[in-house]
Amino acid sequence: MQFHPLTVQARADTPLGPVRLAVSPAGLSGVWFEGQRHEPTAQLHGPSAWALGPGHHPVLQKAAHQLQQYLAGERQHFDLPLDLSGGTAFQQSVWRALLQMGRGQTTSYGALGRQLGNPSAVRAVGAAVGRNPLSVVVPCHRVLGADGSLTGYAGGLDRKRALLTLENAPLFAAAAPPMKATA
Repeated sequence: MQFHPLTVQARADTPLGPVRLAVSPAGLSGVWFEGQRHEPTAQLHGPSAWALGPGHHPVLQKAAHQLQQYLAGERQHFDLPLDLSGGTAFQQSVWRALLQMGRGQTTSYGALGRQLGNPSAVRAVGAAVGRNPLSVVVPCHRVLGADGSLTGYAGGLDRKRALLTLENAPLFAAAAPPMKATA
């Protein structure tokens, strides 16, 4: 993934664990649970890590606040400028399709491929979903296996289950309560 060179980051605590937020001049470009697969480790934690955003950065503040509201069940959707430009054209099309899904709706990788006019691209869709840099905001947790089973989530299946439970997704309305923060 490619990120804008002027990207800045911040850390926020959530009920599902700490997250790193990243924002470019174009908008929110990253939300990763700490340690999740496919996070840009060097940019978040390495010697050449993105600068920490000033505490008053409006998009970082707004993103952290809206994420807290969403995870508390007080917000139904996000109202943030997004920067999806770090992905390929195909990845961006998958992420935009995910943004069209309503809270509590689920789909499968195959159905998402068919929606995009490429029914044989199940693996490519799965890879794009897995590399989504905007966890929760771009709701990749709403994608299930063809049989409705919980399958891969870069932030962990416990978080995926917690998010679907929070959203009252039909298959998971009776699932375990959201997991507690681990810090």
